Amino acid sequence: QVFLAESGGGLVQPGGSLRLSCTASGSSVRYKPMGWYWQAPGKERELVAQITSDGSTNYADSVKGRFTISRDNAKNTLYLQMNSLKPEDAGVYYCYIYMNWQNYWGQGTQVTVSS
Repeated sequence: QVFLAESGGGLVQPGGSLRLSCTASGSSVRYKPMGWYWQAPGKERELVAQITSDGSTNYADSVKGRFTISRDNAKNTLYLQMNSLKPEDAGVYYCYIYMNWQNYWGQGTQVTVSS
């Protein structure tokens, strides 16, 4: 069984920062590809960033230069540092881990960007 625990969402003003975290637990969760999706109201879920077991990263064009994905393999924890946040970044952010030829998802954490 795989479980992903997400935290770090909240309310932030435009231009502010948040750091999301996601800790994976269960059998054989180490050294697996992980990443973040987000879903805005009325929109489908979209990939934000992903990272391989050796640290290679990929970002959506809309967040390049503002967001940074990282991982701590010893803690089985994934991070997303979000800087220069815009109102259009708001939505629910979902952590995933790819293993057993499928994605396992966290419950999501809400990010609100508003003055």
